[in-house]
Amino acid sequence: MDKLEAMRMFVRVVESGSFSQAARDLNVGQPTVSKQLAALEAHLGTQLLARNSRALSVTPTGQDYYEDTLRILQDLDLAEERVAAGQSAPAGLIRVTLSPAFGRMFVIPRLAGFRGAFPDVSIEMEVSGRHVDLIEEGMDVAIRIGRLSDSTLVARRIGEMRMITLASAAYLARHGTPTTLDELRHHQRIGYVYQRDIVGWGFEVEGRQVTFDGGGAFRTNDAEHVRGAVLAGLGIAHHASWLFTDVLASGEVVQVLERYAPPTFPINAVTAAGRRMPSRVRHFIDFLAEICSEEPQLKAGDA
Repeated sequence: MDKLEAMRMFVRVVESGSFSQAARDLNVGQPTVSKQLAALEAHLGTQLLARNSRALSVTPTGQDYYEDTLRILQDLDLAEERVAAGQSAPAGLIRVTLSPAFGRMFVIPRLAGFRGAFPDVSIEMEVSGRHVDLIEEGMDVAIRIGRLSDSTLVARRIGEMRMITLASAAYLARHGTPTTLDELRHHQRIGYVYQRDIVGWGFEVEGRQVTFDGGGAFRTNDAEHVRGAVLAGLGIAHHASWLFTDVLASGEVVQVLERYAPPTFPINAVTAAGRRMPSRVRHFIDFLAEICSEEPQLKAGDA
């Protein structure tokens, strides 16, 4: 048994909750993972994982061993990184999760520059609108919008999202431009769905936060479909300004109800708490922060 390799496999099994997923993450066969874990348990003389046909769980002893092992592996990785820092540039895989529209519009177009600066770093993107569990799914960093309440995450604010209400110029020419929230009720609305719930539209009225029903004749769980529906003249939407930067500038889309615009939301790069951050991840977060600082619709107000 390679004890160090077995320890790494054990940590990955605990974090992924699956032998097969751990094997895929580590690019080895599932029998190899099973054999190494069995050898590790035999070496320690105790059961670390409880297995049955439907589920995998960590024993109390296994949980203690996981926490100690994770700390040891993090310290080892940090020591190796410090030694290597004077000899070579950052290297290895970064797994990042972010929304489809944000990745396509802002990250992918600039990724060649990051790869040019760090050619030994590879990127794997999990493109999803859901909140991925970083530890369970083995992610290094996620881009999250809004205020965070999860204490297991460490956040670095890299920018801001501005919510605006808008419609195509053609739609407004046909149906008129609302100037109050009461007038908005008589218009077609393009709704955004998150985890099967229609997201309410937030406004600020005389210093008070007001939530408006975001339901309408058309709704979708995809930001780029919101954009497409606006451009098709299906109605008025309330969404992130960065999704419409180009068509706002051209006049094809027009902002309405600007005096009711809500406060901005923070854009955060988040990592799992309690883990050492490899230099490659730190450089990638710097790269994300630079992207936001260069985009007027993403730049933080005090940046």
